[in-house]
Amino acid sequence: MINVLLASGPEAIRLTVSEVAKAAGVGVGTVVRGCQSVGFKGFQDAKIALAQDRLQAGVRVQDGVNASDSPAVILRKLAASTDEALQAAPANIPDGDLDRAVELLVRARRVLFLAVGTSAPFASDAAYRLVTIGIDAVAPADVLAQHLQASLLGPADVVVVVSHTGSTTETITAAKAAAEAGAAVIAVTSFSTTPLTDVATVALVAGGRETAYRVESMTSRFAHLLVLDSLYVALYLRDPERSRTAQKRVADALAEHRF
Repeated sequence: MINVLLASGPEAIRLTVSEVAKAAGVGVGTVVRGCQSVGFKGFQDAKIALAQDRLQAGVRVQDGVNASDSPAVILRKLAASTDEALQAAPANIPDGDLDRAVELLVRARRVLFLAVGTSAPFASDAAYRLVTIGIDAVAPADVLAQHLQASLLGPADVVVVVSHTGSTTETITAAKAAAEAGAAVIAVTSFSTTPLTDVATVALVAGGRETAYRVESMTSRFAHLLVLDSLYVALYLRDPERSRTAQKRVADALAEHRF
């Protein structure tokens, strides 16, 4: 498995655990255990170490950014890569998948957002925004609370999972619990072949390229925000009267907390 990563060169940082397992002809668990057997915590840890090693060796990083670039040049190059990711997102997500995700959310009794690490703030923001248009949505911060709430859902509920890699253990565990309870699972992720997409009812795949210096690239986060925002706007427009009524109540409540 390690040989597959090494042989992939700069592309290794973009590989998912499922892709490495398929290339090596083994199971996902075997890949993880193989990484652990040589001293890494797991697959992601091995990828990070490989990326850092390549960066220290002077390999040119992606997006045309070089160690000699000034901060202003880096800013322009990253802006270009972010724009590329945002432009690619609509083309990468079939209209039917987005329509299906909206339909599931429209009919949902309750919406539970699942995310950990750097994806958590985006899930929390999305849940808050849905609440402001009258949709019962929550995004618990604690991973145990996520798992427990997921297991208590039913066929009338929907889970939205935000995960860049689609292979975080805590997130997958909670997503599986929700699916087993009968809830629909909407995935917002960067890769199409992952443990998360295997569980998902609908997978909205949009993300920027990973880089050696930004293992979970912010360009992917912008793409995920775009997808979440499109879901929010579509839901607002499906029931504008409910949305406006809820926003009026939210505005009245917030007014009590401002001078």
